[in-house]
Amino acid sequence: MTRLPDFRLETYFSRWEFTARHHLTASDVQSMTLSELLALAEDKDRDTFENLSLGYTETFGDPALREVIAQTYEHADADDVLCFAGAEEALYVAMNILLDAGDHAVVVTPNYQAAETVPLALCEVTGVALDPDRDWALDLDKVAAAIRPNTRVVSVNFPNNPTGKVIDAADFTALARLCDERGIHLFSDEVYRGLERDPARTLPQAADLSERALSLNVTSKSLGLPGLRIGWITCRDRELRSRLERAKHYTTICNSAPSEVLARIALKARETILARNGALIAANLPVFEAFFAEFADDFEWQAPDGGCVAYPRYHGADGVEDLCTRLVAEAGVLLLPASIYRSELTATPADRFRIGIGRRNPEEGLAAFAEWLRGRR
Repeated sequence: MTRLPDFRLETYFSRWEFTARHHLTASDVQSMTLSELLALAEDKDRDTFENLSLGYTETFGDPALREVIAQTYEHADADDVLCFAGAEEALYVAMNILLDAGDHAVVVTPNYQAAETVPLALCEVTGVALDPDRDWALDLDKVAAAIRPNTRVVSVNFPNNPTGKVIDAADFTALARLCDERGIHLFSDEVYRGLERDPARTLPQAADLSERALSLNVTSKSLGLPGLRIGWITCRDRELRSRLERAKHYTTICNSAPSEVLARIALKARETILARNGALIAANLPVFEAFFAEFADDFEWQAPDGGCVAYPRYHGADGVEDLCTRLVAEAGVLLLPASIYRSELTATPADRFRIGIGRRNPEEGLAAFAEWLRGRR
């Protein structure tokens, strides 16, 4: 196995996630119960779940699940979809197949840590930072300048974790075209797609723009069903899909049969679930805006373009690391400090923290946060 550094986010969460009283940094939307999900099922799918044989499943994933996933794309069919045990496995397998020593990759930062550390363990990597002083803009000229003759992958994440940035569709299409022209695979993490504040800003999926591109998605984030542990890569490059499938034989081999049926139910009810989750975020945003308006001297707030996390700036002289450490220890309020998104490739702001806006009833956690802040004055 490739030697990798500690996963900072998971190490941090292992200390606090299940003991903090107020989890204000969740990166997923409020989860559903099993009964709530089954209530959305068609009769035949509910019957399939209740009478399911708990045997092995296909490495590529359940054909019926892949068919439903393919229907969320414009130019993909079921054969273009390969299912994994969550997005993390998909990313790990893909990078190990796409990259070798002597290759080069470009990664846009900030990003999910594995999107940087897995390629770095395999080859040389150049980072291109979103610009916090320009509303987290992506400079396509800098991406083009970072590309080398041996560049094999450009990796992006929109809506972005942790900033919530969604770039313009024209820029995303231009990026896909640039990668195509250079013979590069665009690896596009699209796990927050469907939670854009303005649906008109929803980006096309990379796999629809190019046969070489890989679109990564999962049931965990926009659908709020991380317990299913079902992710997928959609790619119209048949030979590459075959290599990914053979690599999966060395990781999980196949997925959980119950999870695949439940994921199929969720994806068939995708529009209903996304509407429910989008409404929850829309209802929460004024609550967060009121909080940050009260403490405007301490924080700089910007609502995300999409997804269910935001990345406010902290102005305090004590610094964001001390803020987050003391806040969870003294008030039981969990946030993620900027060090979790520290990049080895680019400069990243040290005065930010991630806050989640997709869970029910954030008022209690924000009240505890506010009381703690007032007590320091």
